[in-house]
Amino acid sequence: MTVTKSFTVVGAGIVGAAVARELASRFPDSTVTLLEKEAQVASHQSGHNSGVVHAGLYYQPGGLKAQLCRRGAQLLEDYCLARELPYEQCGKLVVALDEAEARHLGEMFERAKKNGVPGVRMVDGAGIREIEPNAIGISALHSPTTAIVDYAAVTRSLTNDLVELGGRVELNCEVYDIAPSNSGVILQTSQGDRETDFVIVCAGLQSDRIARLAGGARNPSIIPFFGQYFRLDEKHKDILNGLVYPVPDPKFPFLGVHLTKRVDGEMLVGPNAFLSPSREVYRGLGLNLRDLAETLMDRGFLNFARNNLPSAVREGRTVLSKTFFLREAQKYVPSLEGANVTRLTRGIRAQAMDADGSLVDDFRIDYEARVTHVRNAPSPGATSSMAIAEFIVAGMVEKHEALQV
Repeated sequence: MTVTKSFTVVGAGIVGAAVARELASRFPDSTVTLLEKEAQVASHQSGHNSGVVHAGLYYQPGGLKAQLCRRGAQLLEDYCLARELPYEQCGKLVVALDEAEARHLGEMFERAKKNGVPGVRMVDGAGIREIEPNAIGISALHSPTTAIVDYAAVTRSLTNDLVELGGRVELNCEVYDIAPSNSGVILQTSQGDRETDFVIVCAGLQSDRIARLAGGARNPSIIPFFGQYFRLDEKHKDILNGLVYPVPDPKFPFLGVHLTKRVDGEMLVGPNAFLSPSREVYRGLGLNLRDLAETLMDRGFLNFARNNLPSAVREGRTVLSKTFFLREAQKYVPSLEGANVTRLTRGIRAQAMDADGSLVDDFRIDYEARVTHVRNAPSPGATSSMAIAEFIVAGMVEKHEALQV
């Protein structure tokens, strides 16, 4: 028995591309179409990030992030090596500067071991200098298998695979509405209406809006946070062998200013994390009045803002002052003093938030009739993308007898 159905995936970021490829591979006699509203794939989060392949240090054991990050990291490594895509296992240090951070680091170490992160270990100040001679701290967690890639290149490769498997990629095709039909789902798009058997929405920064179009719950809503990156000058770009991160604030979901090596040999400082006045404007003021108004009227965001004012003040300083931004990085690498940096295009993270102001920490995937929604897939979403694709397709098969071979 073969499955001959039609599948439409909305959103050609790395998760959407991986899902479409998985469907085309799993159901070779079916029709798979990947829709993207922009003129190219990986136009948003997948093309505006630091390129880190996470090893699984941060995530609650047993959760989807922990499970899919480990599986996804291995799939991604194998894929990049098979396709001869850039992949460098440069390693990462998460550095504690004081005893309070060292205690949090110890808790992270225990999580990492439970998650099966290979080679992870604790080092003291001398151990830090052995790995990164220009870094300082009282202790650090060393993850030797943390790597870097070019996620936009991976996304393009996944879409090429889809086409080779007989699928289609349709660019400049925006979805305006999703509604059930007698035999499937009707999508109203900028290129006309189309009917399909199953829809999988991987729309990132627009995921909550498209979920509502399809009759899904209002929450979680997407609150956009931007992260500013700077590129270090030629003199300082080889200052580290790999990545140096701060110990994350357990009260705040973002990792703080860190130093990230890139596969093209450049060294980045950043990102900070601050409320974005738009979901998809990456330059200048980055303002979209509709996006900003929607955020400021969101009950969940108002609750979140009240509970995170100190962190917002700290992050706001890095937005307003390049000097303060670099000073944060110099806490870990003092020889950055006097470095020149070039401001790069910012990234914007889609953070799902519940009505009470709590951040949706884990991946959230909702199966509603014939429409599947990826409601939350922040970091390590790119690392986990191929494992998320496996998980989604397996879930669809479990829920729909018509997909069971």
